[in-house]
Parts: sequence; C-alpha cells; structure tokens
Amino acid sequence: MLAALANVLRIPELRQKVVFTLAMFIVFRIGIHIPAPGVNAAVIEQMFNTGNLLGLLDLFSGGALSKFSIFAMSITPYINASIIMQLLTVVVPQFEQWSKEGEEGRKKISQITRYGTVLLGFIQALGMAFGLKHAIINPGIGPILLIALTLTAGTVFLMWIGEQITEKGIGNGISLIIFAGIVSRLPDGLFVIFEYLKAGTISIFNVILFVVIAVAMIVFVIAISQGHRKVPVQYAKRLVGRKMYGGHSTHIPLRVNQAGVIPIIFASSVLMFPVTIGQFVDVAWVKTVTGWFEWGSPFQTLLYAVMIVFFTYFYTAITMNIPDMAENMKKYGGFIPGLRPGKPTADYLDRIVTRITLAGSLFLAMIAILPNFVAVVTKIEGVYFGGTALLIVVGVALDTMKQIESLILMRHYQGFMK
Repeated sequence: MLAALANVLRIPELRQKVVFTLAMFIVFRIGIHIPAPGVNAAVIEQMFNTGNLLGLLDLFSGGALSKFSIFAMSITPYINASIIMQLLTVVVPQFEQWSKEGEEGRKKISQITRYGTVLLGFIQALGMAFGLKHAIINPGIGPILLIALTLTAGTVFLMWIGEQITEKGIGNGISLIIFAGIVSRLPDGLFVIFEYLKAGTISIFNVILFVVIAVAMIVFVIAISQGHRKVPVQYAKRLVGRKMYGGHSTHIPLRVNQAGVIPIIFASSVLMFPVTIGQFVDVAWVKTVTGWFEWGSPFQTLLYAVMIVFFTYFYTAITMNIPDMAENMKKYGGFIPGLRPGKPTADYLDRIVTRITLAGSLFLAMIAILPNFVAVVTKIEGVYFGGTALLIVVGVALDTMKQIESLILMRHYQGFMK
C-alpha cells in the first residue's frame, strides 16, 4: 500500500489532482464553522441533542446542521434535483432524447439540474427557517428571508465545489463532499465512546463487540456492492464492408445492488414527512399517529424495511430498460447462448434482475435498520454507524480507488490492486 501511495505522489498530474481535492475539502470544512446570520446556535445544538433523526441529518452535513452554518443544507437539494431529473428522463421524451445525445445532452440536463437545485434549496431553506423560528434572534420576515438566501447560496457554492472536484480533482465531487462530511464525524463518535468508557456506562467488551460488528458490516457492504451476476453474451460474425466484426464472447454484469443508496433516501424521506408535520401541529390524534413513526420504533422500523424493498424494485425498474437492452443485443448480432434474440432474451434478463434485486433490496433493508439493533446490543448510543452513511462511504471509497487505479495504470505504474 505504501508503494502504491508513493506511485500516486510520483505522477505530477495525479499529485495535482490530489492536492486540489484536499484544498476543496479544507474550504468545505471552513465553511461548516461559518454560522448563518441571526441564529442562536445554542438553541439549535440543544435540539440536536434530543433526536436521533436530527443527528442522522447532521451526520450527512458533516456537523453543519447542528451549527446551523451556511452549509447547513449540505448538498441535499442537489441530490434531490438529480434524482428528480433522473426520474423525469424516463417520463419526459425531451429529457430522454437529451440523455441519448452524448456530452451535449448531458450538459443540458446538468444545467436544468442546477436550476432545480436553486429552487429546491430555497424552498427547503424557507422551511428550515420557519421551522426554527424560535432559534432566530429576531424572527421577522426579513431575517427569515436572509437566512433562506444564505443557506441556498451555501448549497450552490457546495455544488460548484463538487463540480470543480469532478473536473480538476479525483472522483465524483458531489459524492466526495458527502463522504468528507460523514468521515469528519468519526472523531466525535470515538470521543463519545471514550466518554462512555470513562463514565463506566459501557465496558471494554462492548467496545470490542462494536468494532467486530462494524468491521463485519464494512466487509459485507463491500462484498454486496461489488457483487454482480455475469450473463454470457455471444456475438456472431458479420461482414461490414471489407471488415469482419463480432465473433467474440463477453458478458453483461448485472449488479446485485443496482439501485445503490437511492431506495434508502426515498424511504427515509417519506417516513420523515409525518414526523415533520407532527412537530408543527399541536393536535392530540396527530401526535399519537406521529408517535408510530418515531425513528427507531417497531412500526417505523418494519415500515422502513418494507418501503426500502419496494423502492429498490421501483428504482431498478425505471433505470434499467431491459427490452432496450435485449433489442440492442439483437441489433448488433448478440445473443445469450441457448436463447433466441428478442423477447425470450428480455424475459430471461427480467427474471435474473427480479431475483438479484430481491437479494439487493433485503441487503439494503438490513443495512438501514441494523444501527438500531447495534445500539441495543452494544449499549453504545449516540454513535451512528451503518445504513446510508456506511453505503455512501464504502461506495465512494471504492469508486475513487478505481479512478486512481486507472490513472496510475495509464502511466505504467503498479496500482493498488495486484
């Protein structure tokens, strides 16, 4: 590993990319400590000491939400806008056409995504400002609008940083910003565990058990994230002009976790809605219903798992166009051995995707609800480990490593993986 890192620093181009990415991380971390104007930070921090859900949201912002800094919304509006655009690409013919036009089409979609980020960001910022009026020093229309504009500008600036990292640094900039925010909370978690040990609340056995579970979860997530089903494809020989094409074998890699972390985001967003409404409506029956959806309650946990399974199938179905895949194979002379091209091939691929998606959806549901059980088993509360955060960290780390590996191998150096 040390030799591989030395290879990274030996390549001037790669060294510049690493330095630029780290510089952008420093800018991101500095911005987290710049407070939004006119907010009582002490009231905000008191709120975050009483709710697991708020603590989870704070984790993805790298601590910016509990400080209510200019980056309090993190890059969440951009992620929401990107997901909405991805769904609209399947529904709106114009967007679908742009997605097939290569680089020019992607630029148009990216531009609309940016506009959507500003709109969604401003709406979310207004909702946050109104919802936290008791924490605003002078809760008038002017200060609320100023806070909303500040938070929106912070999100747009983070979006720009992410695009700069993608263009001039290493990896996907937006993903790396979320990665940096999650990883930055690791020292706080270690400090909480140390305080528990010092107070005698937990024993060293609890800490060892927590570490063993954490390592096992990381290994399991890596195995499933990298897992895929290889479907063999044979291409027949065909004569085009004076050249012979085809006649080779390949495979279609169908990933077990095709939907990634999106189903967890969908499910958590839906389940957050009743809790959010309950915070602003002071009616008895509404409070009772809201209690059922309290984060970590049995009903909420079961519903959370079921919704993750549903959204995994839903998102996989709209992002994987199996009939088009089978038609493209037929067009270029490809076929799966033992199957006729066209509908039989599409039906076969659909059966495979349905089965491996079941495994992927159950995996996502287990990873999402596991932190609740880890806290009960290890008796270590207040340290969030698992779920969306673990999937994001592992996924971004693997993708970034692959990009570094390809850049190293392009320069004829020995890479990370032998």
